[in-house]
Amino acid sequence: MTLITSISGIRGTIGGKPGDGLTPADAVSFVSAYAAWIREIVESERPVVVLGRDARISGPMLESIVKGTLCGMGMDVISLGLATTPTVEIAVTELKADGGIILTASHNPGQWNALKLLNNRGEFLSAADGERLLEIIEEGDTAFAGADALGSVRTGEKMDQVHIGQVLDLTLVQTEKIRSAGLTVAIDCVNSVGGKIIPDLLRALGVAEVIELYCEPTGLFPHNPEPLPANLKEIARLVKEKKADVGFVVDPDVDRLAIVCEDGSMFGEEYTLVAVADYVLKHTPGNTCSNLSSSRALKMISEMHGQQYFAAAVGEVNVVEKMKKEQCVIGGEGNGGVIYPEIHYGRDALVGIALFLSYLAERGIACSALRKEYPRLEMIKEKIELSPDTNVDELLEKLTEVYKEEKITTIDGLKIDFEDGWVHLRKSNTEPIIRVYAEGRSKSEAEALVADIMKKVNQ
Repeated sequence: MTLITSISGIRGTIGGKPGDGLTPADAVSFVSAYAAWIREIVESERPVVVLGRDARISGPMLESIVKGTLCGMGMDVISLGLATTPTVEIAVTELKADGGIILTASHNPGQWNALKLLNNRGEFLSAADGERLLEIIEEGDTAFAGADALGSVRTGEKMDQVHIGQVLDLTLVQTEKIRSAGLTVAIDCVNSVGGKIIPDLLRALGVAEVIELYCEPTGLFPHNPEPLPANLKEIARLVKEKKADVGFVVDPDVDRLAIVCEDGSMFGEEYTLVAVADYVLKHTPGNTCSNLSSSRALKMISEMHGQQYFAAAVGEVNVVEKMKKEQCVIGGEGNGGVIYPEIHYGRDALVGIALFLSYLAERGIACSALRKEYPRLEMIKEKIELSPDTNVDELLEKLTEVYKEEKITTIDGLKIDFEDGWVHLRKSNTEPIIRVYAEGRSKSEAEALVADIMKKVNQ
C-alpha cells in the first residue's frame, strides 16, 4: 500500500491500514484539516466547498466520506458529481465558493485515488498554505460542529455547460473556421469524466464528426491512463483507419492533453503546449512559461515571436505563480498541460483542444505537417538509484561546481543548460533516487548527456 501526503494534497492506493494506504480514516483526517484551514482564512459562518470527482471506482466511497466530513465541520457542499479538474476549478469562482476538492489520482492506475485541494480562486494551494494544512494535521485538534451547525449538501448543476460556454467565448476560439474545415476528430477518454464533456465540447466547436473511444465514465480504465505513446496504440490505429484529421487523448481528470496526428503518429505531449503557444503568440504577444523539466521548444518558439520565456520549478502551482509574476499570456507543463489565463489559472485539456483545433483550421494543413514545423528535439527520463544515506543536496552542490562554466539553475534541484541540450536533476521526496530529465537534438545526444552526468555522480 502507498500513501503520499504533501502540500498539494493526499494520494495513495485504496485500502490497508490508516497511514499505509488511502483509507476512510486518512480522508477524514485530511478533509477536516482542510476545513479547519478554510475557517482560518474566511469569515463566513458557513463556508462553501465545491466537490467533484473523476470516474474511478473508489470515487463514490471517497465522495460520501468527504461530503460527510465537510458537513461535520459545519461547511456547505456543492456537489458536482462526475467532473473534470478544470471544471471544478472554474466552478469554485463561478459559484463564489471558499474552496474546492477534486477526487482524482490524475494519470495513476485505477487502484489509486487522491484529494486535490483548491483555494477560493480555484487554484491549488500555495506552498505556505499547504505547509499550514500539514501543521493542522500534525496538531490533530480539529473541532467538529454541533448538531445545530452541521453543513448541507446541494447539487451543482450544468457546470459542464458553463465550462464549455467559457471556452467557446474565448476570443481565439474560432468555431466558424472549425465548422468550415469539416474536421473529423477521434477521442480516447479512458472511460472517465472526459467522456461526459469532450464530445459535447467538440460538437459545440463545430467538429463535423466525433469518433468516440472509451467514453463511458465507468472508471474501468481500458489501458494505462497516462497519455504516453506506449498507451495510445489503439487510438493511433483508429485515427488512421477512420481517416480522422486528429485524435485527442485526455487523462482521467482531463487536465492533460495528448494529440495524435492523422497518420497515426504522436504529436508529442511536450508539443501540445508548444503548438498552442505558437497559435496564441501569433495573435497575442506576451511572455510564456513552463517548468524546468519541459521542452526547450517553448523557449525557441517564444523567441521566434520576439517574446520572453520564463522557467518555473516543477509543479502546477509554481508555474501559475511564475505566470502571474511575469504576466504570461500562455504557459503550462510539458506533460500536455495547457494553462491559459484568459479563462483560468489551471491546466485545462478543453482549452487546449479548442485552441489547437482553431489553429489547425486557421492554417488549413494536416496535423503532421504542423508538427514538422517545430524543433526536432528528443527528451529522455531516467533515475539515479542512491543509497539511503546519500546526502543528495551535497551531491547536487558538487555537480553544480563541476558544471559551473555552463548555465546553472537551482530553483528546483539542478538544471544544466548546454548549447544543444539540457539536463535537469531533482531529488525524489519519496524514494532515495535522483530523477534525471534530459533533452537534446536527438535521442542519442540526450542519452550522452545523461551518461556524462551518471559518470560524474559515480565519481
